[in-house]
Parts: sequence; structure tokens; C-alpha cells
Amino acid sequence: MIEKMKFVSITGPNDDIDRVINQYLSKYEIHLENPMLELGSSNNLFPYIESNPYKELLAKGEALKKLISTDTVPETEDMNLQKAEQLIKQLSNDIKQLRNSKKELEKKRDSIQSDYDKISPFVGLKYDIKSILLFKHIKFRFGRIPIEYYTKLEMYMENNNSSIFKKCTTDKQYVWGVYFVPASLSDKCDATYTSMHFERTFIPTESTGTPEEACKQLLKKINGLNEKIAASDAKIKNRLEKDKTLIVTACEKIQTAYENFDVRKMATHTSNDGVIFYIICGWMTESDSSDFMHEIEQDDNVVCIIEDQNGRRRKTPPTKLKNPKIFKPFEMYIRMYGLPAYNEIDPTIFVALTYSFIFGAMFGDVGQGLLLVFGGFLLYHFKKMNLAAIIGTAGIFSTFFGFMFGSIFGFEDIIDAVWLRPVDAMTNVPFIGKLNTVFVVAIGFGMFLILFTMILHIINGIKNHDTENIFFDTNALAGLVFYGAIVAVTGLMMAGKKMPAFIVLLIMFVIPLLLIALKEPLTHMIDKTEPEEKTGIGMFITQAFFELFEVLLSYFSNTLSFIRIGAFAVSHVSMMEVVLMLAGAESGSPNMVVIVLGNLFVVGMEGLIVGIQVLRLEYYELFSRFYKGTGREFKPFKAHK
Repeated sequence: MIEKMKFVSITGPNDDIDRVINQYLSKYEIHLENPMLELGSSNNLFPYIESNPYKELLAKGEALKKLISTDTVPETEDMNLQKAEQLIKQLSNDIKQLRNSKKELEKKRDSIQSDYDKISPFVGLKYDIKSILLFKHIKFRFGRIPIEYYTKLEMYMENNNSSIFKKCTTDKQYVWGVYFVPASLSDKCDATYTSMHFERTFIPTESTGTPEEACKQLLKKINGLNEKIAASDAKIKNRLEKDKTLIVTACEKIQTAYENFDVRKMATHTSNDGVIFYIICGWMTESDSSDFMHEIEQDDNVVCIIEDQNGRRRKTPPTKLKNPKIFKPFEMYIRMYGLPAYNEIDPTIFVALTYSFIFGAMFGDVGQGLLLVFGGFLLYHFKKMNLAAIIGTAGIFSTFFGFMFGSIFGFEDIIDAVWLRPVDAMTNVPFIGKLNTVFVVAIGFGMFLILFTMILHIINGIKNHDTENIFFDTNALAGLVFYGAIVAVTGLMMAGKKMPAFIVLLIMFVIPLLLIALKEPLTHMIDKTEPEEKTGIGMFITQAFFELFEVLLSYFSNTLSFIRIGAFAVSHVSMMEVVLMLAGAESGSPNMVVIVLGNLFVVGMEGLIVGIQVLRLEYYELFSRFYKGTGREFKPFKAHK
């Protein structure tokens, strides 16, 4: 169902706009429209151009909220906007100072950590670093050499004693150490070591003691700084946790103020005798607009004018769906196709009933249906997925048809069929012979649905005062009579009854087709309008002939499309027979692992295919006859849950 809408125009003194938004509009859902478009072009209408003053404050509040555990926050407290602003500003400054202090500690720790990383690979060196750094006639080079080149280095030192390499530590890729060389030979030796990919490391000049002693001193400093950093984190956490309820409350207040101020984007102001007035326009539901008018009765600073759709010629009202909870998940399929226009029938309930029913007929199995029921509704309970609720609902009908067909987890001999077995039941069809009963019933059911959608099409035409779609369209009254005659004649033939008189058949078949062929001139004649372009008699007859041929072809193809309901009902049984055969059910002792896996496979694969096929029937065979889906969604500036 579609909620009835009213167009409201609200005005008052400009300096009162914030109070009106906070006090009144924040309580209701209103789909805002631009007054400059709705009220027409005027030199006296001006948009608001102020930037939202709560944007930066809201960002600070959200940043603070991320630092606290909001799951355990009790009910929020009462707080005015001014106090909320002061709290967020004060806390932001306090946290900023604590974080700056923490950053200084982290910067110092990282510097010491860098020194530690440079010295730690040389812990195997048992010499005082300071003493080495003071060498004058001996050059030294701390660094590392790839393992694959270290062997070459050893061979070089055996044949050349100009340098000494002191190995310190080794990892998977490198050998770390230091080499000593006389100052006079350093250039040549450096070139040799460089050719063997030796990479230098510069030891901090303030290091004292052996590398191992220096590392212990640095590690002690790092641990001390880490403790101070942890203490800073604790201060930040304690500062925020102490006031987390106030923080959440303040954020909510600022969020509300931010959203309310944004109403100005869709508002204008005008001047009258030097006094500036704001103007806010939008759509409210009929009930909300009534409550709003009642609430502002005693408020002299607020003027509200309410109009229905007939008073609004610039835009049609937005669409807000309102369906019972059990049908609400099926709105997902409606939104996928397109929301109904305001004056269009909401097909949600129709889709819910027909989709579930057809799915069940195509996938009739008690056991597998119950799997869909429990799996779908459990998933919906925990994840709130609309598709899961649809699966659960379809599973109920699958279970129902499972009893009708006498099938449970593919076994056809455990329970009796209440109605028939899809594979075995046959019906005599005139001019054709024997045909599977479920095929015949599927086509009959499809005919009924097509007739029903034609009635919905006529209702939509009446609601929109559309002459062509009431009387002359393929799916209008003329089409209903013609297709209804086909259904009636088919039914009489199936029942072996006498056909109506020739004159009756002529009226039922020929006249509706003529009306469909002449729909354009008849519509213009009744509506007293002129066609957009005139065509000659010959062209008109040719065009009408091919259009009628297309109409007849569409009736035939649309009707045959429903045979897939019976086809999938039969194929489901056949697929499960294959599973039982693979499990060795004929021998009397089936493999239960194969039975379980086969059923899960069928539920997953065939369930998906059937779901898509049913949706195709809904969209192409049914929706195309009565539904356009050209509506625009009702989007309130603040959605109330």
C-alpha cells in the first residue's frame, strides 16, 4: 500500500526557523522540496547560503565516540545544545593535549629504537664502542655482507691481511660485523668490500660500552618510554570513559542540530515590508500533516498551508510504501524493478502471494521446504536480510506443495500425495491428447493471473483518468474481454461443453480486437484531443494489422510462459530420482551421505534457479501488463525509526 501524501508549505519569521525545525519538523518525516521550484520563479525568493556551523563540531564528536566503547553506554542524559558544544570542545582540547604529549614520547622512543636497531646486530662484538669510535690511525666500518659473499670475503682475507673482519651476528640473509683497516689502505679496502656488497651502518656517536651493554641501556630507555606511552593511553581512555554517557548524548544533540540546519539547503527566504520570512516546502503523510497542524494551532509565529496532490502540478508526490510486516521483505523486489508511482497500485502483496505460491509449486518437497523455512527465517532473525525472509516464506509453500505431491527429501513412497504425483498424472486435452496434468494446471493458473493483472491495469487507468488504459489498451477492458473469451472457450472445450453461438463469439473476439486496433482515434475522440501527428488510412491499417499480430502473439507467448511452473515441478522430481539412484535407493539401503549431499545440492542449485525463474515470471509476464514502477522514493530529511 502507498501512504497518502499532503504537500505542506511552512513559513514564519526568518530568525525563528531553527526553533521550528527543532521543535516541530524534527518530530515528523517530511520529504523536502525546493520552494524555488515548487512556488515558481520569483525575484523575491532567495536560497540560504550559510555553511553548516555544526560540521566541524560533529566531526570532533564522532572522533571521540570512536575512542570509547559505546556498547555499554546506558540511556543518554538530558542535555541542551550549548552544553553539548562546550563538552565536545573541552574534551577535544584535552585529548589533543594528551595526544601531543604522547606523540612527543613516541617520537623520542622511535629515535632510541632506531639507535637500538643499528647497534643490536653487533652484540657479538666484545669491545667498547666509544673506544672504537676514537680510533685515529685505524679505520673501521660497521655493516653487513650477504651470506653468499661472506665465503668470498674469507678467501680474500686469507690471501690479503690488510684488514680484519670481526663477525658479530648472522641472520638468514646477512652476516653482520665490523672490519678494521689501516688508514692508509682504507680507500682500496673500502672498494674491495663494496664490490662484495658490504653495506655500511653508522653507529650513534653517543653510544657507550660494548654493543651488548649499549643495547641494554637503550632497551631500558625504550621500556620506560613505552610505560609512559601506555600511561598516556590510559589517561586518554579514563578521561573519555568517565564521560562516555555525556559524549554519546552530546554527539546525538549535535547530530540533530547538524541535520536540522541542513534543512536550509532545501529552504528559501523572502522579504515582505522589510521583514524576512523563511519558506519550507515538502510532502508529509496524511497522518503526520494532521498531527503537525494540530500541534502548531497555538503558535502564532508558524503558518502552514496544506494541499493534496491536485494542488501540486509541478511534481507528483513521492512514494512511501506501507505494508504489513509479513509482506515487507518483498518490497525488495519492488524496489529492484522500480517503486510504484503515487497513483499506481502497490504490487507488494500481489508479488508476495504469487511469488511464494509459484515457487512452492515449482519446488514442492516437504523436507527441502522445511530446510528453506528454518534456514531462511533463522538467517532473517540474525542478519535481517530481506532475501532470507523471502526464502523462508517460499519454503512454507514448498512444504505445502510437498504434501500435495507426496514428496519428502525426494522420496515419493513415504507419504501419500494429497493431490497428485507430478510425473504420473495425465489429462486428456482436446486436439492434443494426453498432457501432464501439472502443465495444464500451470497454463490455467497463468491465464487466471493474466486476467487478474488486466483488472489491476484497468484500476490504474481509472486512478489516472486514462481513457486508453481503461477501455482500449491490450490490457484494458477490450483486452480483458478478448482474453477472457479465450479462457472461457478453452474451459468449455476442456469440459466438453457446447460452444457459444457464432454471434456471441463474434462479439467476444472481433469487437475487442477492433477496439484495440482503433484505440488511438477512439481515445482522441473521447478525450477531445488532437493526435500529435496524422497518418494516412493505408499507413494506419498497416500499422494496426502488425500491432494486432503482435498483441495476439504476446497473448500466446505469455500464456505458454507459465508452462515452466509445471516443467520445474516435474524436473524437480526427476532430479531427486537421479540423487536416489546415485545413493542406491533401489537396493533398499541407500547411502545416507549421498542422500544428504544430494538434497543440499538440489536445495542450493535448483532453489536458486527456481527463484530466478519465478522472478522472471513476475517481471516480464505480470508486471509488464499493469505496472510501470516510475515512482520516486519518499526520502525524509530525518528518518524516524
